[in-house]
Amino acid sequence: MSEMITPELVDLDLSAESKEAAARALAVRMVLSGRVTDLDGFLADVAAREAQMPTGLEGGIGIPHCRSAHVTAPTLAFGRSPAGIDFGAPDGPADLIFLIAAPAGADDAHLSILSSLARRLMRPEFATALRAAATPAEAARLVSGESAPAAGAVAAIPSVDRGSAPDPAPQTPPATAGRGPQAGPDVADAAREVFRVVAVTSCPTGIAHTYMAAEALTQAAAEAGIAISVETQGSAGFTRLAPEAIAAADAVVFAHDVPVRDRARFAGKPTVDVGVKAGVNRPAELLAEARDKAARGEVADHTPTPVERTGEEADGYGAKLRTWLMSGVSYMVPFVAAGGLLIALAFAIGGYEINTAPSVAEHFAWTEAASWAALLFQTGGLAFGFLVPVLAGYIAYGMADRPGLVPGFVGGAVALTIDAGFLGGLIAGLLAGGTVLAVQRVRIPAALRGIMPVVVLPLIGSAVTAFLMFLVVGKPVASLQQALTQWLSGLSGANAIILGVILGLMMCFDLGGPLNKVAYAFAIGGLATPNEGSLKVMAAVMAAGMVPPLAMALATTVRSRLFSKTERDNGKAAWFLGASFISEGAIPFAAADPLRVIPASMAGGAVTGGLSMLFECTLRAPHGGIFVIPLIGNPLLYLIAIAAGTATTAGLVILLKGMRRTAGPEQPQAAEPADPRTVTAAA
Repeated sequence: MSEMITPELVDLDLSAESKEAAARALAVRMVLSGRVTDLDGFLADVAAREAQMPTGLEGGIGIPHCRSAHVTAPTLAFGRSPAGIDFGAPDGPADLIFLIAAPAGADDAHLSILSSLARRLMRPEFATALRAAATPAEAARLVSGESAPAAGAVAAIPSVDRGSAPDPAPQTPPATAGRGPQAGPDVADAAREVFRVVAVTSCPTGIAHTYMAAEALTQAAAEAGIAISVETQGSAGFTRLAPEAIAAADAVVFAHDVPVRDRARFAGKPTVDVGVKAGVNRPAELLAEARDKAARGEVADHTPTPVERTGEEADGYGAKLRTWLMSGVSYMVPFVAAGGLLIALAFAIGGYEINTAPSVAEHFAWTEAASWAALLFQTGGLAFGFLVPVLAGYIAYGMADRPGLVPGFVGGAVALTIDAGFLGGLIAGLLAGGTVLAVQRVRIPAALRGIMPVVVLPLIGSAVTAFLMFLVVGKPVASLQQALTQWLSGLSGANAIILGVILGLMMCFDLGGPLNKVAYAFAIGGLATPNEGSLKVMAAVMAAGMVPPLAMALATTVRSRLFSKTERDNGKAAWFLGASFISEGAIPFAAADPLRVIPASMAGGAVTGGLSMLFECTLRAPHGGIFVIPLIGNPLLYLIAIAAGTATTAGLVILLKGMRRTAGPEQPQAAEPADPRTVTAAA
């Protein structure tokens, strides 16, 4: 396997003036080395990662990085900028830039190498040696570990064959006097004990910041005389902290931008909870804060739930609300899928009169198709009966973690009892989660903390949620649900077509993003109380969602010269993805050329959504694509609607790309120009 960094991947005179230009200059070197197959596609992935969180670090370091399907092998490119480039670090521009590229399916051994580099970047002597490197070969040897800095303190990057390197052992410095009192009755004994911390670090990509934060915390702990064990939940896998280490810890530090796995292990400990960049930039402050909380015996009244932790800390309430609702919808979808398909199969076998069949527990004939149809119908109906409670339960779970589950399910059951339906489930879930969060903020005696999650919170949450649903908000919500159901039932003519067009536009705007999910949630919410109108909505939504990937597949087949080799390969896969109703199959095309692909996709989705409603197509299944065509009302017209939208989008994409096409190649070829910066300018 080729080396991860070679002299050809080093630029000691990086002339770029922006982080985008720097990433492009280094990415071109990867293209020329055969490590990246699609320059623009790879840069889109880098930009998407950069948008999640700036990758500048204190000390003049920038580490743009990503996982990408356009990367053939884990690769490092290094650039040294004389003027410095702003990567968002608090102390100013970066002069040492590392572009880290990992394949979408990189194995643990490769990712361990990248994590080792991330740790080494936190050591000052490593950066000093890179700033003094005189040649690209010398810099490549330093980065690869073939040559160590003069101080000799930086270990080489491990070989690929060594597999996933374990995290370092807990740093346990000798006890020292004068570190300040520990929590406990005997200050003299506490002074002789080592203050113990356990930490968890993680970031969205799991390649760089995860391990940098771990290294920074480890170094700061050693300097402060603190024993620390760090669990790095990164791409190279992770080894769980031993239960004994957690039990013995005086405090916990979470430095993370993605949910901490099995967070309940750390319950009852003084906790410092911050983003991963805080772990990189100010580890000493975090450890001091942990020590202070432990000395005061302070335990957080409320630990943010995994869903609350999704996204940036600056996310507003609207973003959190959307995430909570999507949490409930994501758990509800399997029930909709199973129940809907079972009911659709029952109708296909036994006809629509099967809904009047007696219970199969009382009458079942093994040789009668009607009995089997009745079994499918009644099983599907039972699965549908869980829709609203599951929706409410997991909205509450998204807000308040496991203590919210029981109040949420109870609230969902009440919504069914009072005929509040899907809207009632949404309201019940929010009420249950909010109630549990409010109770968690009440200070209680330490002796009662152990029974809070299993007794007190479910009890109070269920009682309050049921009271509010039965006597306060339930009746108005039930009336609103009834009005919505009647409106959907009466949809016809122009109103139905307009709704189909709007849903088609939403489904194709962000291809699996928030707006797409809102349209999809609206459709499957209608399946909770199915009627002719809600079944038409479900059919229109699925048809529109199939259009973008099918259109990209068609366009790459009809006008292959307008697309790169990687896009043509993606187009082959998009046939199946589109046919399976996986809108995300068009994302690689939209990321590479959003101004042409997204408007064209929206136009095709609007055509398909409107035609599906015009043709009065219906669908009981929430997913399945062409594989559930036999279960669709008016299947031939449904296929015509999909074909019309696909042709519209493909035609627009071909037209728009053809208008901008130039005589030169769309991406640099694997030639060897005298100076890679020439290719950078051309790209």
